[in-house]
Amino acid sequence: MELQPPPLFSLGPAPLVRLAFFVSLAVLLMVLDARFRYAETLRNAMAVVAYPLQRAAMSPVDLFNGIAGFFASQSSLQRENDTLRSKVLQASRDTLTLEALQSENAQMRRLLEAREKMPGKTHFAEILYSGRDPFSRKVVIDKGSLQTISAGQPVMDETGVIGQVTRVFPMMAEVTLITDKEQATPVQVVRNGLRGVAYGDGATLDLRFMAANADIQNGDMLVTSGIDGIYPAGLPVARVARVERDAAYAFARIQCEPAAGASQHRQVLVLLQETSLTAPPEADAQPASKQSRAKRGAKRRE
Repeated sequence: MELQPPPLFSLGPAPLVRLAFFVSLAVLLMVLDARFRYAETLRNAMAVVAYPLQRAAMSPVDLFNGIAGFFASQSSLQRENDTLRSKVLQASRDTLTLEALQSENAQMRRLLEAREKMPGKTHFAEILYSGRDPFSRKVVIDKGSLQTISAGQPVMDETGVIGQVTRVFPMMAEVTLITDKEQATPVQVVRNGLRGVAYGDGATLDLRFMAANADIQNGDMLVTSGIDGIYPAGLPVARVARVERDAAYAFARIQCEPAAGASQHRQVLVLLQETSLTAPPEADAQPASKQSRAKRGAKRRE
């Protein structure tokens, strides 16, 4: 049974006619808008009305993109900071290395100048490490008997005497510093030529057995006197730092600061010259006067 609305409720034209009408109207409006821009005002008004709805519809997407961009920016900034920090550390390390090399080169130039002033041959050496005994003042250098290093040879830097070689190995040698408590260095005051002996006390030097009225003042420069046959004369040793005189004691207490030090630089000079003292006369040798008197006595008895 076919159901159809009663004629009372059948209003307007047929659907196909309405479709054709609205399609024609749409085409007409498009043509008019394309030619004469009649719908421009209406379109702008509709765009203004629809913009809040568009923003509300796009807000979840914008929020997601903003959060993703924030974390991406944070990650990128963190990577950039790490890269810049590593570059700064590398630059700082390179700067420190450059400064160390400049200081080492300057010290090597001063050593070369000091080497030219030294009599005899010298040998460059580098300090490897300090001695393991905390109660002694010793260092180990990178030259040994294979480089003609022998015990007793003086060691110095560009500013003065450091010590002398006491033990020798094939590839290294041990140097006892002048501040060692077992070391004694003959010295001479540059200002007046007064001679004495400087003894190490672990950190500084003591000029012992000097009379209380000895002509020694603060700031006097002490150099090697050369009378021991080990150190050449005229090498800087120390500078007088403090002089204490007490009438109750026969000797003055004189404390000196070393002119050089193994803790200041790593490169040193080993003096290879060998200075030998004049050999004393033999004990069994008879003087010429005794031999002549013995001959005269023998002739008288004959």
